[in-house]
Amino acid sequence: MATPSASVHIRSDQYHLAWDRSLPPVATVSSGSVVEIDALDASGGQLTEDSTVADVTTLDFGRVDQVNGPVAVEGAEPGDTLQVELLDFQPAGWGWTASIPGFGLLADEFPAAALRITQLRDGIGELLPGARIPLAPFCGEIGVAPREEGPHSTIPPDTFGGNMDTKHLTAGARLFLPVYAPGALFSMGDGHAAQGDGEVCGTAIETPMRIVVRLTVRKDLHVTAPEFQTAGPLASATNRGPFYATDGVGPDLLTAARDATRRMIEYLGREHGIAAIDAYLLCSVTVDLKISEVVDAPNWIVTAYCPLGIFG
Repeated sequence: MATPSASVHIRSDQYHLAWDRSLPPVATVSSGSVVEIDALDASGGQLTEDSTVADVTTLDFGRVDQVNGPVAVEGAEPGDTLQVELLDFQPAGWGWTASIPGFGLLADEFPAAALRITQLRDGIGELLPGARIPLAPFCGEIGVAPREEGPHSTIPPDTFGGNMDTKHLTAGARLFLPVYAPGALFSMGDGHAAQGDGEVCGTAIETPMRIVVRLTVRKDLHVTAPEFQTAGPLASATNRGPFYATDGVGPDLLTAARDATRRMIEYLGREHGIAAIDAYLLCSVTVDLKISEVVDAPNWIVTAYCPLGIFG
């Protein structure tokens, strides 16, 4: 089915670096309108197809995780819900994945910068030789203006959306966001070609993205934080064969998540000969962290799942 034509086109230079309800909209659309967005990658164009690891060490964090917009939707008022239909995502022909010093689930264990540039062709990104990642493009940043006055960083998520990094918000999904400001003031960015649940090293396969969404005001629905409906079964691109899983066990979920990731890195090295830093990057773009149980006190389990189909 063809993607509907857009009523407005948001350019890559129409962006902001903080969620702020005082920002003037770059466009205003009627409820039910289709909006097209050209978004840069999460680095805001600082990393390119030709970048080297040295460029990672000089990243200006004041320019990362920009979002395009905001777009005001006529009739949206506080207490309403903004329904965001995700119609289409078109990544660029390349993407980057990096371990950035001081950032990520295992930042203390991987202090040095690392970078992988991945070519994206025919729905596949070969992050490492022999590791072919099926692409499932989406955007990490989706949100509306916050309830509170003043600027809010685009780095963490919040009840208004923000940096949710939710890999299941692919084309065909519908996202529901609480409206806190007149017009909702919707923004979006941070294109990901593929990502594992958890995004453990702090980056996915980051890429510029052409985005198409439909924005509809829902006065019959009230949500207090993001809710969504997927387009179909979860992770269908990789859920086609066996997985290898490693458990993290303990009384703290974050520690258990770290342990599960660490043991998956060890498995990838032991069984597939992948260097630790490359395994860390691979975990970030294809390994899923899941809470297996939180009822048998005093210990909980977080499990890391690696789809073995990526190895052919």
